[in-house]
Amino acid sequence: MVRLLTERLIWREFEADDWSAVLAYQSDPRYLRYYHWTERTPGEVREFVNTFVTQQDEHPRTKFQFAVVLKSDHQLIGNCGIRMASPDAYEADIGYELDPQHWGQGYATEAARAIVRFGFTELGLHRIWAHCIAENLGSVRVLEKVGMRPEGRLREKEYFKGRWWDTLLFAILDYEWRACEQSG
Repeated sequence: MVRLLTERLIWREFEADDWSAVLAYQSDPRYLRYYHWTERTPGEVREFVNTFVTQQDEHPRTKFQFAVVLKSDHQLIGNCGIRMASPDAYEADIGYELDPQHWGQGYATEAARAIVRFGFTELGLHRIWAHCIAENLGSVRVLEKVGMRPEGRLREKEYFKGRWWDTLLFAILDYEWRACEQSG
């Protein structure tokens, strides 16, 4: 069972009962803005969380999605994960989401930094990438803060909520990450 710690956060494996905390933040209109969903139901979120619980039993494991909780009060405030296409993959993508009540406090950056570190140190990856909706400037800033570089803009890549959305692709290589770690 994997557990990661940073200054203010704990990453732990998901538990089936976590669905209600996830539903609380996934129901917030600010959260829903950059997702296909217009609302979230208890059943959908239970299935969402159970997917992560099931992934914990895979051997070899290629997907690691962690509940992100505050050290101070153990409140679940989001999740963060890394996903490889196969056990011998040299690259993986990361993703994270955070309760909008906790935006702007550096938690997403702290979570993303930790999952990138996990990918390079524990999984031995060469490249870690992420994509986000171009208009999601908060997510863009998080990816830049963890040392990821922009690799491209995919014009009108996603269609939801009655319109096309551009996405941005970011990545960081293992030696770039090591240089960032050594410099600061």
